[in-house]
Amino acid sequence: MDRVQLLPAAGRTAAPWSNGGGVTREIAAGPPGAGWDAFDWRVSLAGVDRDGPYSPLPGVRRILTMVAGAGMELTIDGERTPVTERFRPLSFPGAAATDCRLAAGPVVNFNVMVRDGRCAAEVAMARGRYVVRPAPDPDGAVLVAAVAGAVLLTPAGSAETVPLGRYDAALLPAGTGADLDAGPDGVAAVVTFTAGG
Repeated sequence: MDRVQLLPAAGRTAAPWSNGGGVTREIAAGPPGAGWDAFDWRVSLAGVDRDGPYSPLPGVRRILTMVAGAGMELTIDGERTPVTERFRPLSFPGAAATDCRLAAGPVVNFNVMVRDGRCAAEVAMARGRYVVRPAPDPDGAVLVAAVAGAVLLTPAGSAETVPLGRYDAALLPAGTGADLDAGPDGVAAVVTFTAGG
């Protein structure tokens, strides 16, 4: 992959949770098209409609960021963890027994999952102007998603600026950085993937 891959929000398929508590829309996975048993990394948006447990995912690390809604409380291996602030990533092991209680209605979470030993991820929330650094290794990548408002993305070495509407995303190949302009109201999730971990 040597070009920026645009990942528009329109047309994403909503997959219902097995417990009926919400739906997930996959944004991207690595390798491309990898299923649940084969991904190294996976990024999605999840709409959570009601209280309930999370499915256990042994061998996977979750990085969850609430991007819409009034908040929730997670209980992770018996420890209560309030999630009351939007755009603050929370990392925890997928194997942990995790239960969710909504504060006041549905929420939307930006989810990053990485397979232990295969991949690591760092999630930053960018506001205003922000410089996206290239992935640090040749097998890495950087995903940028507009999780609030609109974001302007200018890949390094390009004269063309790419507008990303809310929940649109772009995948940057290894070695490619970018300039972001989220304006006064936008927020972009910048996820950097590295092999190993």
